[in-house]
Amino acid sequence: MSVLSGKNILLGVTAGIAAYKSAFLVRLLVKAGANVKVVMTPSAKEFVTPLTLSTLSKNEVFSSFTNEEDENAQWNNHVELALWADYFIIAPATANTLSKMSQGTCDNLLLACYLSAKCPVYYAPAMDLDMYTHPSTKKTFEILGSFGNIQIPATFGELASGLVGQGRMAEPEDIVSFLENDILKSLPLRGKRILITAGPTYEAIDPVRFIGNHSSGKMGYALAEVSADLGAEVVLVSGPSHVHLKRNAVKLIPVTSAKEMYEATHAHFDNCDVAILSAAVADYRPKRVADQKIKKKDSVLTLELEKTDDILASLGKIKQKQLLIGFALETENELENAKSKLKKKNLDLIVLNSLNDKGAGFKSDTNKVTLVTKGNKVIPFSVKPKTEVAKDILQHIIKQLHA
Repeated sequence: MSVLSGKNILLGVTAGIAAYKSAFLVRLLVKAGANVKVVMTPSAKEFVTPLTLSTLSKNEVFSSFTNEEDENAQWNNHVELALWADYFIIAPATANTLSKMSQGTCDNLLLACYLSAKCPVYYAPAMDLDMYTHPSTKKTFEILGSFGNIQIPATFGELASGLVGQGRMAEPEDIVSFLENDILKSLPLRGKRILITAGPTYEAIDPVRFIGNHSSGKMGYALAEVSADLGAEVVLVSGPSHVHLKRNAVKLIPVTSAKEMYEATHAHFDNCDVAILSAAVADYRPKRVADQKIKKKDSVLTLELEKTDDILASLGKIKQKQLLIGFALETENELENAKSKLKKKNLDLIVLNSLNDKGAGFKSDTNKVTLVTKGNKVIPFSVKPKTEVAKDILQHIIKQLHA
C-alpha cells in the first residue's frame, strides 16, 4: 500500500505545455489512495481544463480567489487550502511561477497557497532548455532549496521548441515514485513493525449476552494510524469497535474475546519491534458459557467467573528485543499502581489514564495521559485529542528506539 494512502495532496498546475500531464498525475495520486485538490494559475486553463482535473480528482478545481460568475459565491480561502494539504506539489512548475515563488510575489491563488503552506512543497520544473540553464533560473533553484522546497528534477528529452535537452517535466509515474521515496526516507519508523491492541473484549455468558466494558478503541486506532503515518508496518488486533480505519496501510485483525486477543497477539509478537497494548481486556470471563439463551426465571442469577490470561504479563515474560508498552486505567492511587504494573509485567513504558481526569477515559475523543518510564521517570501531558496523544506516545517510543 502506498505511503500516500489517506494523504491530502494539493496539486498546483501552472501554464506550461506539460500541464496536460497533470491529468495523468492526478489519476495516479488518486489511485495511490491520496485525496487530491487542484489549484491552477489562470493561464494554466489554456492548456488543460478544470473540468478534466475536477472529474479525475473528484474535487472542485480552484483558479481564482472568487467565482466571478456568481456574485454570492464565497471566496476561495488560500489559507484553508494550504493548511488542508499534507503535501503540496507544483507540476508543471514554469520559470515564471518559480521566480515568483523565490521572490515572494503573490499575484494569483496558487502563489497565495504556496506562501501559506506549512507542509513540504515539491516542484517539478518544466521549461525550455535555454530557460532551464539560464543563470537566473539556477539562482531561483538555489533560493527555493534554501526555503526547504524540494525539486523533482527535470529530465533530458525533446522539448516543446523542438530542441533536445534538459527541462522536460518528469513523467507523472516518476513524480509519484519520487514523492513516495522521499517521504519514506524521512519517516522515523520506516522498517519497524508495530503490534497494537485496541478496544474491549467481550466474554460470552450465553449466545446473546456477554461481559464487556466501555472501551471504544479510539486510542488504539489513533496509535495504529499515527504509527503507519510515521512509516511503520502496523498490525492492529482489535476487539469489537465502531471505529473505522482511515489508513489502508494498517493490517486489522478483528477478535472478540480475551482468548482470541491473546492468541492473535502472541502470533505476531515475535516479529514485532514494538508492542503497544492499549486494549481494555476483560480480567474475568464466565467459567461456563450456556449453549442456549438463559431464561429470566429467578430474581438472582449467579455467574461463576474465572481469570482470563494476562496478555501483557505473558509478553513481558518472553520479550527479547521488543519494546513493550502497556496502558493503565486507574481510579485511585494512580501513579503507584502504574509503577507497580510497569515493574511486575516487565514493561518498558506504561501509559497512565485516570478516570478522575476530565477529558480522559473511554469513548471520549480526547485523553489525558502520563507516561512512566522503566526508570520511573514521570512525564505528564495535558488533555489533547487522541491523535495528538498518540503522537506524544510514539515520539517517546522513537527516542527509545534510537537511544
